[in-house]
Amino acid sequence: MGNKKVFIARKIDDSGIEILKNQKDLDVKINDKDEVLSATELIKQAEGSQAIISLLTDKIDAKVMDGVGKQLKIVANYAVGYDNIDLDAAKQRNIVVTNTPEVMTQAVAEHAMALILSCARRIAEGDRYVRSGRYKQWEPDLLLGPEIAGKTLGIVGIGRIGSALAYIGYHGFGMKILYSDICINEEIERNLQADHVSLHSLLEKSDFVSIHVPLLPSTEHLISHQELQLMKKSAILVNTSRGPVIDEKALADALEQKEIFAAGIDVFEFEPKPIEKLLNLDNIIMTPHIASATHEARKSMSQCACENVVEVLNGKEAKTPVEK
Repeated sequence: MGNKKVFIARKIDDSGIEILKNQKDLDVKINDKDEVLSATELIKQAEGSQAIISLLTDKIDAKVMDGVGKQLKIVANYAVGYDNIDLDAAKQRNIVVTNTPEVMTQAVAEHAMALILSCARRIAEGDRYVRSGRYKQWEPDLLLGPEIAGKTLGIVGIGRIGSALAYIGYHGFGMKILYSDICINEEIERNLQADHVSLHSLLEKSDFVSIHVPLLPSTEHLISHQELQLMKKSAILVNTSRGPVIDEKALADALEQKEIFAAGIDVFEFEPKPIEKLLNLDNIIMTPHIASATHEARKSMSQCACENVVEVLNGKEAKTPVEK
């Protein structure tokens, strides 16, 4: 019987690839193109594989699964989110789906706080101001923004990342923590004196709002015109989850009309391109989906995805199956 095939949709950190190559019965193939593969190309390159390591940009649906073949045992997503994978189709075909939770928690939480700080202190605007040669002298009212200490931080979705941000806000800046979630988080209520409130109440009361929910039918456009109008005019909105959670046109309108102070966005509704209006606004900071882009997180994500592949192909339980 021949070796089992593992296809990696894009080059990932070598530490994970070495885990696979140390398995004598695995043949590892890596997409050598520095681009997202179309469904046809993905099927062609991965055909006959027992495992696929996918990125969040790879759409793994029933067509791809069937095209790769019945021998496919696992799709290991190199991400914490998994909205790019058809879970029902995978379940019907007895394909295990895994993700990389926990290992990127701190990185994403830190990036969310970085966006909060950058928006509040208008870091990107200040950088452009200096580079353009407009900085001639110190001004008492130049690029004013809010302080963060002691303000209210509203977290929408209090899972691993939301909780990590709550700890940063509470212990680092003495912030008051509000959270909205379908579940009660007794730990942060006990340790951070956090309050569980409705989304409506959170938006009304928070000085800073950070989104940390998965993309589901129930969370698409969770934040739209109506929700943005509930927020304080001085509020800052941050999103490091998935782009379609925010109605991007509604956000652009709210920023243009100064219905909220600013926004920090790492993900976009029509990724990779933000809508045109956002590009012309000064009161938004946009980053190219890099919330987990630390050396530590990328290394751990690679190892986690590859360890899942090894476990499943050796007939064992996956370390981080999505269904759990």
